[in-house]
Amino acid sequence: MKAKLILENGMVFEGKAFGYTKEAVGELVFNTSMTGYQEVLTDPSYYGQIVVMTYPMIGNYGLNLDDLESSGAKVRGFVIKEPAKLPNNFRCEMTLDGYLKQHKIMGFKGIDTRHLTKIIRDNGSMKAIITIDELTQKEIKNTMKDFSNIDAVSIVSTKEVYEAPCGAEKVNKKIGMMDFGIKQNIIRSFHKRNCDLTIFPWNTTAEEILSYNLDGVFLSNGPGDPADLTGVIDEIKKMVGKTPIIGICLGHQLLSWALGGSTNKLKFGHRGANHPVKDLEKNKIFITSQNHGYVVDKMPEGVEITQINLNDNSVEGMKDYKNKIASVQYHPEASPGPEDSQYVFDDFIKMLG
Repeated sequence: MKAKLILENGMVFEGKAFGYTKEAVGELVFNTSMTGYQEVLTDPSYYGQIVVMTYPMIGNYGLNLDDLESSGAKVRGFVIKEPAKLPNNFRCEMTLDGYLKQHKIMGFKGIDTRHLTKIIRDNGSMKAIITIDELTQKEIKNTMKDFSNIDAVSIVSTKEVYEAPCGAEKVNKKIGMMDFGIKQNIIRSFHKRNCDLTIFPWNTTAEEILSYNLDGVFLSNGPGDPADLTGVIDEIKKMVGKTPIIGICLGHQLLSWALGGSTNKLKFGHRGANHPVKDLEKNKIFITSQNHGYVVDKMPEGVEITQINLNDNSVEGMKDYKNKIASVQYHPEASPGPEDSQYVFDDFIKMLG
């Protein structure tokens, strides 16, 4: 079925629809990972976005029910050059097309995704529509105008507090997690280190979290602009100095605001599995998995930069030693991506004391 990808800057790409054929609108971004499309599809941080995969063939090994990063697909749309017609892997349970149909996600194929990526790099991330209909300019304008991702965190977060015990005979630490769109491999990473977890909705108060007498609080990844979450930032401020706090991705950005710093939006973000980061404390370089559109641009007073991105020198890690606070911008749990930076979880746990 013929379809169009309409960009906010007026450009139109003609291709074919696949998956669930219903009009989709979202922020158009690209990911340079060669594998891991299943994890990309199910990462809550992508909520509200149409993701372009730069690798030319997607779906080679199909999808399974074990490697999901959340309960289902979270992207608004999925753009690829070519789908694999016959996925081949002993763990394959369904095709990419079948998975998108099941989760009502619009797919778009048959274009040069690397050419489209260059356009995004030149113009920056922008709104886009995938449609099988002939839309008027007025309809295009109104559809894009009505799109907003401001409530993304409240949509992807858990709606109630729940326990996630590690199942170990001897529990190492008890950690509370503020869920802004947490990935399952973050939970698995803490479970591997014998940590029991209590997971809280995004808008839980500091008073309630602290009442659980936890060893520390974790701030998760998630979608959207951290500056929109003013209420969350205020609650994080109330926990500073009262419990150790660690954060990843959006959690890192929210910590910056809570400590007196700020963030800004990157032109086209960091999304892929091959981003080099230098750990200034260890004096080593690691390859990391990343997925974010915002970065810390103003460092809070009394907080040290501990890691930097070697592509653009942006802040990738920071620590407040006095208040036992640490965070990283990238994803040490990977999924997809390299596991070079798994040590971050061990350092976090050591910091808890």
